[in-house]
Amino acid sequence: MIRLNADTPNDVLQDIKVGDMVTDTFSKTGIVESIETDDDGLYKIYTFHLVTGRTITVKR
Repeated sequence: MIRLNADTPNDVLQDIKVGDMVTDTFSKTGIVESIETDDDGLYKIYTFHLVTGRTITVKR
């Protein structure tokens, strides 16, 4: 299981793929269904959609 939070290194965030088990260490845990990445110029934003219907967002 991979922990996703503000301290997760960029190389770990980039290596996550569909089917990986992830958690936000609080209440959201599940298998990754899809991944979106966006760059707003200041942050790179990773959005992980889980099969449970929840979403984990990490700004780096």
